[in-house]
Formats: sequence, structure tokens, C-alpha cells
Amino acid sequence: MDLMEFLKGLTQKNEKKIVLVVVDGLGGIPGPEGTELELAHTPNLDQVAKEGACGLMDPVFPGITPGSGPGHFALFGYDPVKYQVGRGVLSALGIDFPLKPGDVAARVNFATVNEKGVVIDRRAGRIPTELNRELCEELEKKIDIPGIEVFIRTEREHRACLVLRGEELRSEVSDTDPQKEGFPPLEPKPLVPEAERTVSILKEFLKQARDILSSKKPANMLLLRGFSSLPKMPSFGEVYKLTPACIAVYPMYKGLARLVGMEILKTGETIEDEINTLKENYGNFDFFFLHYKATDSAGEDGNSEKKIKAIETLDKNLPPILALEPDVLCITADHSTPTQLKAHSWHPVPVVIRAKTCFRDNVQRFSEWDCLHGILGKFPALYLMPLLLAHALKLKKFGA
Repeated sequence: MDLMEFLKGLTQKNEKKIVLVVVDGLGGIPGPEGTELELAHTPNLDQVAKEGACGLMDPVFPGITPGSGPGHFALFGYDPVKYQVGRGVLSALGIDFPLKPGDVAARVNFATVNEKGVVIDRRAGRIPTELNRELCEELEKKIDIPGIEVFIRTEREHRACLVLRGEELRSEVSDTDPQKEGFPPLEPKPLVPEAERTVSILKEFLKQARDILSSKKPANMLLLRGFSSLPKMPSFGEVYKLTPACIAVYPMYKGLARLVGMEILKTGETIEDEINTLKENYGNFDFFFLHYKATDSAGEDGNSEKKIKAIETLDKNLPPILALEPDVLCITADHSTPTQLKAHSWHPVPVVIRAKTCFRDNVQRFSEWDCLHGILGKFPALYLMPLLLAHALKLKKFGA
């Protein structure tokens, strides 16, 4: 039986509140002096670790490197292997694009290619969002494919979303993003015979986009990945009998929360803004997903000092969350993003759960090494939600 189906029969409503803080890409690989989390000054995180139960989680399975979607779905209790959702859908929902059944969506990176057509920067220097918006407007206005509606909309910085709307479109198409510099963009390929028509449409789209962007700098190319169509997902609120809310800055994380039925709360650009939003809405919901992005961006940039500062910024802003005294507070990550790799990795992530019903362990610091010795041990992220629900006394007894 699917875990969510099993839990649906056990969950019960009460007034207790759960706050889940996801520190994106938090985990790392030790350098000569330790990981960024070990090197950061984190008195508040350490205090939570002292007062709670700690452990390490595998976002999917040991050795599997997750995307942000699978990493978060596992945290929410959705089997990331069963519920596979393409990045395109998450991007579209993240910007509140009105997807329809049959639409095909893809995540877009504005990128830089050299005169030989080789990708030299997959993120085009993280161009300003306003420039992104100007380019998207120009592309959507000028690209013309008979019988197909083409929408290309801004997400943030170098990220955008492509949506194709028309008859007999299929999402089973390979990515054009080579995922690393030094290679040319890949040709889209059909993964099933029925996707041949969609691939021909995409090739025409990319040809027109390349012509339009050829004189632009630094964003002179588009890379596409995560082709997908709108799936059916169990409702987070109905399964767990919760009234859930999402507080996030980046569109994709709003998208994955919206897909599972969370209410998206309007917030500002900083962690301070997000925490103020939490405080302002604390009486209206019993589950909060609060997402913090800066650690992941620093990891992808390979900037250890920046990642340490991002961790310390989060730590300095924790007291207002702690002052709310949620019945269950969990701080963890969706995946690791080691600065040495400049990418997501398979390494397990630290987790702490603070609740009155927790066994305390001897962990004194919130770090990968310390959490390894915590009472929660090492477990799949899929099992986090049952633990949070149990500590909130939201699970009935199983069996006679």
C-alpha cells in the first residue's frame, strides 16, 4: 500500500501546529576544515539541536541525487519514485500560470553560448529578472508556430518557463540542457513515437529563439528541461487533515506546494520577510512549509564563504520562529549542494525535530557529523511526515 493511503486512515485533526523549515541544498562535503554547516556560527540551530531529536535523511535512496521536486515531495510524504513530476509543471504552477490538460511545460534557462555554439554559462551570469522579462516578452511576441500557442514567461533571474498549447502534444521529450558547460545544447528527442510531432515543434521553436537571441549578451541561448504535463496528485491537506500553507520566494517551490494543494502566502524577497509572513498568518494554518533558497544558490556557485554566510543569516533569523513555540518544529533540507560539486548530490541531509514528545539525544550542534549520531539515525525522507504528524499527536493508533 502507498504510504499516503495508509496514513490517510490514521490522521486526525487537532489544533497543534507544525512548522517545516527547508534549507535548500544545506548539506555539504567536508573540506579541510569541515562542511559549511560545521564552519558556520549557528547558536540558534545548535540550541534547537540540543532541545530536539536529530538524524540524517536520504532524500530518495542512498546514492541517488535528487532534483528539487523529488527532494521536496519526499519531505511532504509523497513517494518521489511514484510521483514523478517534471520541472516544467512546477515552474508553470510556481508563476501561477493557468495550465490546462494537454499543455506541455518546460523549465527554461537563459544561457550563454560562444561563437562555436558551446555553452559557456548555463545561467547567463544569473541575469537580472527584469532583463529576463524583456527577453521573454520579445520571444513570445515574435515566435510564430502555426497551430501552436507559445507562452514563455519569467520566473526569476535566468529562469523562465515555456508552455506549448495545441493538439496532440506529448511531454515525453528529452532535455536540451547538457547540465554542464563545455558542451553544445542537446537536440530534443522523442522518448516515445507519439512525441515526434512535439519534437518537430520544439526544434522550430528553438530555431526561432536562437535567431532572436543571437545578438543578445549574455543571454543568447535557451536550454530546456523537465518537459511535463499536469499530473494528478493526492491533496496534502486531505490526506493529513491539515490546513497547509507555503512561504517561499522562488516560483518553483510555490509551484510544487500549489500542486499538492497548499495555500501560497504572499511574501517578500528576504528570509526576514518570510518569517514576518509566518508570524502574520500563524493563527490561520496548522502546517507551514517555509523555504530558504540562499544556501542552494551559493552551493551551485561553488562559493563556500557565501554558503556559510547564508547559513548564518538563517540562524540569526530563527528566534522569531522559536518564539512562536510551534508544537513541532522541523529544520532540514531537500538535498545537499556541496560547493565542491557546484550541483546537487546524493549525500544525506541533517534533520532536527523539536517537540515536547521527542526523545532528546546528546547532539550539541546542528551539523552533518553531529546529526549522524542523533537518535533518529539515518532514514528516508519519505518517513519524515509520519514523524511530524506523530509528534503533533495527529496519528491515531494502528490496529487493535
